[in-house]
Amino acid sequence: MDIIVSKEKGHEAIAVIKVVGQLDGQTYQQLIDVARKEFEAGSKSFLLDLSELSYISSAGLVSLHTLALILQGTPLPNSEEGWNTLKSMDRTRESGKQKNIKLLNPQDQVTSVLDMVGFSSLFDVFTDKQQALDSF
Repeated sequence: MDIIVSKEKGHEAIAVIKVVGQLDGQTYQQLIDVARKEFEAGSKSFLLDLSELSYISSAGLVSLHTLALILQGTPLPNSEEGWNTLKSMDRTRESGKQKNIKLLNPQDQVTSVLDMVGFSSLFDVFTDKQQALDSF
């Protein structure tokens, strides 16, 4: 998996994080590490460009959940706890639609997984980058 980060200016500084390849148990921590670094550097909003993400596993879903928690300033779950980490995703659901993380152009197979687990109702999904940036 490759991750490409760029900065955009909207109403605030936005980190555009493009994820290329597969987001799974081998790569999810890489996305979390990049997001944490961007957050610590001052980025308080993320636009995840998923246009070249070909696959997302349950571990990939954990990384999306973790990014939401990072932006909320919430303590992170221990990813070594398996199902307990997945169950902690209810905290993201309870906080409602995520205001500081949005998704751009997920492929159909990724959208299908997001729909199946209910993440489509948590993250605004855009097909136009400028509209996504303007929405922050």
